Amino acid sequence: MPSSTTRSKPASSDDRLSSIFPEQHALMRALVTKASQLGPVPYAIVWPCSSHALGGAVEAARHRIIVPILVGDREKIEKTAAQYSLDIEGMRIEQAATPEAAVKHAVALVHEGVVRGLTKGSLHTDTFMAGVIRQESGLRTKRRMSHVFCIAAPDYPDLLLVSDAAINIAPDLTTKRDIVQNAIDLHHALGLGTPRVALLSAVETINTKIQGTLDAASLCKMADRKEITGGVLDGPLAMDVAVSLESAEIKGVESPVAGRAQILIAPDLESGNILVKTLAFLGKAATSGIVMGAKVPVLLTSRADDATARLASAAIGALYARHLDEHNGD
Repeated sequence: MPSSTTRSKPASSDDRLSSIFPEQHALMRALVTKASQLGPVPYAIVWPCSSHALGGAVEAARHRIIVPILVGDREKIEKTAAQYSLDIEGMRIEQAATPEAAVKHAVALVHEGVVRGLTKGSLHTDTFMAGVIRQESGLRTKRRMSHVFCIAAPDYPDLLLVSDAAINIAPDLTTKRDIVQNAIDLHHALGLGTPRVALLSAVETINTKIQGTLDAASLCKMADRKEITGGVLDGPLAMDVAVSLESAEIKGVESPVAGRAQILIAPDLESGNILVKTLAFLGKAATSGIVMGAKVPVLLTSRADDATARLASAAIGALYARHLDEHNGD
């Protein structure tokens, strides 16, 4: 006689991702799905001694996005895993007594070819980045490092990349050139094609009293001269004109970028950070991010990041690591 009870079918990876990324964040979910299907990439998780840092690594490993190499104090890592019921069985732990030592050891793992990216755990950002950007780390390139947020905003048809809202406080023109190029490179690495880049300011015309408008015009000319490549630039553009075709039409701004921007370049860190947090907390956007310009992807996770942000950041890091491997000889 057949049993009257039925065993529930385990949730598939797609089902789990759908529960983390609702339909309004489908564009971000697509990136995570893509990274998961390509298979895991080894990443050093530096000082994963909190539930957030270790839990994010465990979740990314569960979705086959990364293979976490846990770099930190073994006793603290194992205690955290036990306290929060996080399964780290089979994960490699590299002993490091202090956060500073963990950063140094993780950088060594990059040079040894053991890992292809770095993720900040529960140590201070200053401690983590100091170990990454110092000359002796061997991770610096000719390009200035900058942070790029990837954002899925409800009702907007494209993913938005926003830079720089986390590293360069008041970038000069040369630094802005690298910020723009880093964002363009990430857009291509994620398979999103040639981006439309809006150089943001308060107005659409040149105003000698607003430095951002002068920098925007200079960056456009640099793109004309192939000093910036791979994207279509326009600026200065106010935020409404950058993302709203209606606003662009009302203001009479004719541009291939206006109303359809895919990359938003902020004039400084303050405005960029406010923009990102407004989109996240008031606009209900899904956010993730990555540091560009180093020899490997660098992920700066925050204690405030939810599962969506941590998983999406891991996916972006994995996709960019693959892109670097494929173009290493270029």
